[in-house]
This record gives sequence, structure tokens and C-alpha cells, in this order.
Amino acid sequence: MGTGNYDTTFKKAISLKKSFPIARKWRKTRKVEIKTASYRAGKLLTKLMFAGVARVHLVEHENANRTGGFLLAANHISHFDPFLISLAVRRKIDWMTMAEFFRFSVLGFFLRAIDAFPAERDRADRKTIRTAIERLKGGRVVGLFPEGGIRDGVRSLLEGAPLRPGAATLAHIAGVPILPCVILGSDRLYSIKQWLPLRRTPIWIAFGNPISHFPELPKLQARERIESELAAQFKNLYARLQQTFRLTTDDLPHPPRERFEVRGHVRALKSGDVSPHSKIARFAASRIDGFLCASMNLLQSRHRLNGSSRAEMERYVVECERLTAQEYYAAPDDVDLAKAFGDGRATIAWRSPIKTQFPANNIARADFFRCAQGTNAPTVFLLHALMSTSPIGHRRYAEYFNELGWNACFLHLPYHFSRVPRGYWNGELAITCDLIRNAEGLRQGVIEVRQVMGALRERGCREFGVLATSYGGWIGALLAMVERDLGFVALMAPIVNIEHAIWASPAARLIRRELHRANIEQSLVARHFHLSSPLHNQPLCDCARVLFASGEFDSIAPAEQIEAIQRKWRGSELLRIRQGHFGYWMMRETIARLKERGDL
Repeated sequence: MGTGNYDTTFKKAISLKKSFPIARKWRKTRKVEIKTASYRAGKLLTKLMFAGVARVHLVEHENANRTGGFLLAANHISHFDPFLISLAVRRKIDWMTMAEFFRFSVLGFFLRAIDAFPAERDRADRKTIRTAIERLKGGRVVGLFPEGGIRDGVRSLLEGAPLRPGAATLAHIAGVPILPCVILGSDRLYSIKQWLPLRRTPIWIAFGNPISHFPELPKLQARERIESELAAQFKNLYARLQQTFRLTTDDLPHPPRERFEVRGHVRALKSGDVSPHSKIARFAASRIDGFLCASMNLLQSRHRLNGSSRAEMERYVVECERLTAQEYYAAPDDVDLAKAFGDGRATIAWRSPIKTQFPANNIARADFFRCAQGTNAPTVFLLHALMSTSPIGHRRYAEYFNELGWNACFLHLPYHFSRVPRGYWNGELAITCDLIRNAEGLRQGVIEVRQVMGALRERGCREFGVLATSYGGWIGALLAMVERDLGFVALMAPIVNIEHAIWASPAARLIRRELHRANIEQSLVARHFHLSSPLHNQPLCDCARVLFASGEFDSIAPAEQIEAIQRKWRGSELLRIRQGHFGYWMMRETIARLKERGDL
């Protein structure tokens, strides 16, 4: 009897085991059916949503309805792009989507339901690559934006900006063609007016010819060939849309912020704006700036030049005239500094290569906020303003950057925070009538940032960004003059024109008085501008990576000075904020713009 029961149980187990693959296959089929139904439902909802507000014009749309797996690569000018492109293609598209969107539970659930999958923008994610290749080899359509984020103007591949690596690699490994796609007009949907009934904003979408993965060529040659043909087709499709539909400048891509039209503090004021709100904002900003300028002048009254100041300045300028910016800001290697970052310390201190008469200032210090990826993740440098009252705000933003997968490094700039000599206020000695000390302080700040960059490079970090304010923006601009590999340089109300800062700024009245008393004239100071004045120089990094933010009512770093350097640093971007030199809106809006640009 025992043996019979055993045989029966064994046979049932074998039968169940054989049925498991069938059950798994049924569940998998059921899951695919649910996702397909979700995609169709989402597509229908999207069609209903855009039917009354958009009129889509298609060019060569039959290219997108080909069979087999292929990679759809499109330019990116708005958050509406994937929805509109999906409407134009009959086949289901599995979109490669920013990982940040999946962190919101409801949105993440919806994205997974339609077979979108997350992609990290700051690093090559093996899981993402594997998922994309599996789907492409399975005959599916995978959509991506090779620009890595929303782009317009010279930052767009339509204007010749370089493609981010990845699309060619995926197509070559998966053995599928790439289908280029150009979309225009979708950025105008950021304007609320475009959603009014019966307006129907025109959208133009063009599909190019499929680009082979060139299996007959060696790997590197094949990928280079794919990238070159993809870039060429993007330009050709862009030109074709402009010519076919006679598009105007307003039809071409603009930053989302410009399309929002009126948006509180970020609205660019028209000349002659005399609205009550404008008057109040201008009055408040001028009062705050005026009070702080008076405070700075009061502190400057403690500092005096002596009879030898003119001769010392002359000697210093003569020595500096022989130097290039790279020589002046050369950063020595510090082996111990690289080890300190590897030890996982939250605060790193090291001896500054620039020795001053104040021992407290000779010890450089940085607070390092690590993200989960470690020191090899990209790092943003937070450079604070002159006489910044507290690092608390920067620490909060550091945590925010950590959530985005960035390390954040808050440097104590010369004569600030831990580096303030006894008997002085925070930052008091950074800018005084002693122009030599001012210049050496700037030099010290730039060199110390470069030292940290060198140490982090040894730890595997390959991407850096700068988020800098006022005095920190001055140092950030000087850093851009000597560092090439900066992913973004966001300069908020930076001091860029030293001539204005010394001889015209309301914050430097007492400085000017002392300089006149010591017979230090403008022409002598100007001989140092090739090292200390960003407006009189060009950046070494790509200008398209630079974002200037100016306060509309700023009297210390006037908007016209920021506009002047933005024009000179051709390809950079200017963001106008409704505030004076001091305010909190600028930081928020600058970070928001960096995200829109795809820098974060």
C-alpha cells in the first residue's frame, strides 16, 4: 500500500512539473496581452487629448510602419514628443524613459504598463542596455532620444550638436536598423493658450530612411558610420520640414521656459514695463540690494591701503602679465587629497597651495555629499556667494543632487566659513581695496576646485558640473576658462566684468575711494583682466554648456553685464529672473532649467 501511494504521488509530481512551463507560458502571454491593451488604451486616450489641440503633419510616415525590430531615434524638444510620435506610428513603441519618472509610484506603474523601461542618463546602465537589445532582437520597436534630454538651439542635434553615444551601439549589437525622426512644433504646447478649443497647434513629424547597422564593417567603423549617417539625416529632415512647410522662426524649437509666456518670477520684463507688480518687485529688490551694499561698504571702512600699495600692485601686475590663465591657475597634484575622497569622509581638509598671511585661510575645506553610486558618479560643485550667511541651503540642494545620482561638493571658498580669520566677518577679506589679496583669493578658489577635480578623476569621476552664485559665479566663470570637461556651468548673478565691479558697483564705493587715494588707476588694474575678468576672456569648455542667470533688478551684477558676456560667450544661454542680486528664486529656476536642458 505504501509503495502504491508513493507511485501515485510521484506521478502527480511529474504531471505538475510538466504543467509548469504551460502555466508560465500562459502567464507570460496574459501579461503581454494586458500590456498591449494598456498601450492601446493609453494611445486612444492620448489621441482624444491631442485631437482638439494639435494638427499633425507627417512626412514619409510609411517608413515608420516597417516590419521587424528597429530603433526609433528622435530629437527632443518637449515632454509631449513621445506621445505625439507614438500617435504617428501604428506599431507599439517601447520608449526608453528617464529613470527619475519611475520613482513616482503612479507614473512608474503607468510607464511599466505600456512597456516603457528606465534609463539612467548619467551612466551606462547594463540592465537598460540588455533590455533594449532583447526587445530589438525580439522584433519590437524601441524609441529613444539620443540627445539625452530636451534640447534647442545650438545644443540640439538639429543644429549640429554632437550625438550622445548609445544609439549606434544599441543598433549595432542588436543587428537592427535605426529610423531617424524629427519633430517640430510640440514645444508650443507648453503655452496654455495653445490648449484653448479649436486652436489646433500645427505639429510636424518627419521620418527618415532606415540606417543599416552595417554588419559587414568592423565594430568601430560601423558605429561611426551609423552616427555620421544619423546626424546627416537629422539635419536633412530638419531642413526638409522647414522648406516644405515654410516654417518661421517661431515654429522652430524654443526653450520650454520661453513657451510658457508668463510665469511669475521668470518672466522676462519688457522695456518700459510699468505694471504695479513690476514697480513693487523693483522697489523691494533695490531696497534689499541697497541695504546689503551699505553693509558691505561699512565693512570696507575697516580696510586701508598704505603708501607702498601702488608699487606693490605694479610689481604684481608685471609678474602676472607674463602668465597665461593655465599657468596662473595651475593646480598641483595632491595624493593625500585623492586618498581622502576614497576614505569616504564627509568633510575633506587639505593645505591650500596658495599661502596667505592668515593661517585659517591656508586650510582648504570641502563638504562632500556622496550619492549611492559613489565617487565615480558625476559631481557638481556648489560655489557660494560672497559673505554667504549659511551653508544650510546648499546642503539641501546637495541632497537633491544626490537623489538625481550626482555627488555634490560644497567648497568653503577663501576667507569664508571655516576659513575666516579671527576678528573678521565671514567673507570680509575676500573682496577689499587690497586688489592683490582679492586676485590671490580668486586664484586660490579656482586652484582648489581644480585640485578636487583632479582627486575625483583619480577616483573614477569623469563628469563635472558647476552651480555657482555671485562671488562663487566669478570663480566658476574663471574655472570655465581653464577646464574643458565641464558638463554644465550654471552661473547665477556672477561677477563677470571686473571693470564695472570695481569702478561702478554700489558695493565698491569705499574700495574706489581707497584706490584713488593710493593712485591706483583703472589702466593699471586692467592689465590683470586677462586672468581675472571673465568678460575679457573666452571659456575653454563648450559655450553651449554655460547657463547664465541674471536678476532683472540687480545693481551689483547688472543684467546688461550678464547679457554682454552671454553674447560674447557665443552659444551660452541666458535666464532672466525677477529679482535683485540677492534672492532665492534664482537657484530654484536655474536648477529647473538645467533639468529641462537635460544637464541633470
